[in-house]
Amino acid sequence: MRTFGVEEELLIVDPDSGEPLALADALLARRKLAADDAPGRPRLLKKKTEPKCDDDEMGLSAELKLEQIETQTRPCLDHAELLRQIRAGRALADEAAQGHGARIAALATSPLALSSHTTPDPRYARMLERFGLTAQEQLTCGFHVHTYIESPDEGVAVLDRIRDKLAVLIALSANSPFWNGVATGFESYRTQAWNRWPSSGPSAIYGNLSTYRRVVGRLLDTGVVLDEGMIYFDARLSRNHPTVEVRVADVCLRAEDAALIAVLVRALVESACREWREGVEPAPVPTVLLRMAAWQASNFGLRGELLDFGSFRPVPARDVVNSLVDFLEPVLTENGEIELARHGVEAIFARGTGAAEQRGIRQVVLAKAEPDDGGLGAVVAHAVRATHKGTEEYVGPDAADAPELLRVRQL
Repeated sequence: MRTFGVEEELLIVDPDSGEPLALADALLARRKLAADDAPGRPRLLKKKTEPKCDDDEMGLSAELKLEQIETQTRPCLDHAELLRQIRAGRALADEAAQGHGARIAALATSPLALSSHTTPDPRYARMLERFGLTAQEQLTCGFHVHTYIESPDEGVAVLDRIRDKLAVLIALSANSPFWNGVATGFESYRTQAWNRWPSSGPSAIYGNLSTYRRVVGRLLDTGVVLDEGMIYFDARLSRNHPTVEVRVADVCLRAEDAALIAVLVRALVESACREWREGVEPAPVPTVLLRMAAWQASNFGLRGELLDFGSFRPVPARDVVNSLVDFLEPVLTENGEIELARHGVEAIFARGTGAAEQRGIRQVVLAKAEPDDGGLGAVVAHAVRATHKGTEEYVGPDAADAPELLRVRQL
């Protein structure tokens, strides 16, 4: 069983207004003071036998914007440990935030309008100068899954064989229906905002490692992107770890959904490796069709139709998601994760994605009042609770602890 780990980008928010707060530097300074002897940014496993770590080794780091912070898990062998670490990372960031009167929310974009602040760093300053409004507005929070690979050659074989199925993960993770105070009409508007970067999105089939390296080199030679860190493919070889990094998902509102996405990614990687070893060629899907599939998933999420990853024709979302789980069933069964995956997918369809939860909360609020912020502050308040309450499920209004917003039941 391959090790896997994740990175989550999270919003730092005002618990009263819901507005993002530019506090990442302060949070990291507080964390450093609280754990001077703790190791720095964690690495992913190079050997599958390496022991697990404790929560003091969880990672926090700055991102492009001061209104966001990134958590990193250590590598894990099983779903339960990964879920525990995801929750621990969120709690770690939230503890630091509360020390400054803020909270942490797993939202892929800010529902409320704001002018974001770029993290003081020479590289980020160059990005702001080079890319203008794209960098200025790029307060987006993604979810990145790292899965162990035996070699870069194996990694490129994986990239070639998972590219046609990644759009399904956009739909399952969709958690960004609002942007700068506006209902966008998209389930994952983060996908739209993120794809403004010139090096983002799906890639063509490489065929081998030398071609992958040549493509990256030619992109760098254009001078359009600043460095290899700006190679923002939907999936890529990690520069720092022996992993394939899948980067298409929104940060998930609920930790259990994040762990589910990671389980599916690991199964995708293992399935692709087996196809490669068995001589199965990658599906020759044109990159332009992959862009159409990503746009459809970003726009509709699980509400309507997705593009089937075999025919690339519109099919009910539930059928496409179930087809992905069916495709991954051999690996998921071997890993003891098939029932977990089916239950997790059904839970998302029953409860709704993070985007559906955000819209539902806003509708409840607007049905009762007309707040100055259009109900978006309540959306953030709900997101804070959902971020840190992994054993609760939103099922409607009239909660005893928050009567204007929601009722919860223990799973």
